[in-house]
Amino acid sequence: MNNNAMHLLEAQLHAQSAAFCAASHVPGFVVGVHHAGEQFTVAHGTANLTTGAPMLADTGFLLGSVTKVLTTTLVLQQVDRGVLDLDKPVVTYLPEFALNVPGAADRILVRHLLSHTNGIDADLYFPDAKGRDALNTYVAGLASGCGTLFEPGEQLSYSNGGMIVAGRLLEVVTGLSFPELLARDLYAPVGMRDSSTSAEQAILRGTAIGHFPDPETTEPRPTGMFTLPDTWGPAGGTPIGTIADLLAFGRTHLAGGVSPSGTRVLSAASTALMQQVSHDMRSPNVPPMGLGWVRYPFGDTTVLAMSGASPGGVSLLCVIPEHDLVLAAFGNTPGAIMLQDQLLQWVLREHLGVRIPSLVTETRQDVDLTPYVGTYRSDQLRIDVSIVDGRLEERTTYEPADATQERIFTEFAGGTTSAPPQHYVPVRPGLFAPAGYPLEAFDGYLRLLLVSYHDVRDGRARFRNGGGRLARRA
Repeated sequence: MNNNAMHLLEAQLHAQSAAFCAASHVPGFVVGVHHAGEQFTVAHGTANLTTGAPMLADTGFLLGSVTKVLTTTLVLQQVDRGVLDLDKPVVTYLPEFALNVPGAADRILVRHLLSHTNGIDADLYFPDAKGRDALNTYVAGLASGCGTLFEPGEQLSYSNGGMIVAGRLLEVVTGLSFPELLARDLYAPVGMRDSSTSAEQAILRGTAIGHFPDPETTEPRPTGMFTLPDTWGPAGGTPIGTIADLLAFGRTHLAGGVSPSGTRVLSAASTALMQQVSHDMRSPNVPPMGLGWVRYPFGDTTVLAMSGASPGGVSLLCVIPEHDLVLAAFGNTPGAIMLQDQLLQWVLREHLGVRIPSLVTETRQDVDLTPYVGTYRSDQLRIDVSIVDGRLEERTTYEPADATQERIFTEFAGGTTSAPPQHYVPVRPGLFAPAGYPLEAFDGYLRLLLVSYHDVRDGRARFRNGGGRLARRA
């Protein structure tokens, strides 16, 4: 790798980060790249507006849903050791696993947990429990509180619940708590030296907190919640790390399961399996899914990625095998995802020379909207779809199951769970773009803003997909 090219890349990412943070009220941002044996991290701004602590290259942050790739890696380690079989039902190992639809859990395979094809309808289920029994509490609550969206393997829907069940499955077969297992089998052999799983550990070193835009002034204000409950650990609620830690983990997957120190963490076969397509909805807004990894196509180049929301922050990990590159980033407002998308596309286009074709080239006026009208539901969410002035209008309503769910989700969302109606224009039958966005906005990571409808029967769509998550017609 040409050192000059890496120095140019480092300077460019620093300049773009500083400019975006100033223009968009992002207090702090940190990004790192490993490419062909060279590595750098750049940091900008403030990690915590309450204390004024600066964002540094080694500042820790919540990994959020990037943790899902770590959880998947832990499961595949147990497959390598012959302890788990991906194609056996989860109840083989976790007989207490049940949902509120009789027999539904019995049909879910271990593989379905990792490929987001399990159908567990628990996306906003937040039981509040701490400590060694937190995941057991989560699984116990599924039996009475959560049902299914679809038959296992039938559809794809981003699944926090599936990853948390996988975490509990790991606890049962290893005898260790999820945090203990994460520290022993990933943090240590990968070389994630500054990673932890609790606020108590994070406070011993420099750690960023999230911020939300003030609804009146748009100025960032510190979050009132640092982590989600321990029940959400395997889905991304509690693990904390640094850019260097994420780059080390990404490099392990780049190197066929061997860590930067030379330790084999995962077999080459399992590492490859995680990167292969396990389910494809064949819709531009829902990239093909591997195991743990989401496979984002940028033209002919595949970016293995996972982003992670935390209370007032967002992380990103990308591995690009054909270019021997890993990118990791964190920003401490939700809007930092726009900068992450901008930087990823700049790295692809300008640094790697990847041609990124337009994902959406036009909108249409001749699409029949009636198959999509109706009410769709998923866990504690209702989405009412109607036709207004020739466009689809969606109204999303949060319907909390109880006061605890409402408190936790409201804090996680920064104090508000309501949103104004959103209007969509047709791209083609079954695919819609939010009105008012330039079409090039959807070329990168923000393709998730597109909405699709699936499985039209008797003139009515059965499912709506937004942000990779399904809701089923009520």
